[in-house]
Amino acid sequence: MNKLMNAEKAMEKAVTNAYVAVETAVVAGYKAVESATVAGYRKIEDGFVEKFLTRDGESLEEAKARLKQ
Repeated sequence: MNKLMNAEKAMEKAVTNAYVAVETAVVAGYKAVESATVAGYRKIEDGFVEKFLTRDGESLEEAKARLKQ
């Protein structure tokens, strides 16, 4: 009976470790996709604001601050 309990505990630990590994990988993958998406969006937004919404002599940051008002 003791061998069976030890085997069950070992399997339980292995399954738990596997779930933790999968969870860690999924979260890391999501964060990488999220970071890349946000960075891409900001690059497009900055380009659009700089090309179409800045006034003469106005910097990108000044244009963004003006547009937020």
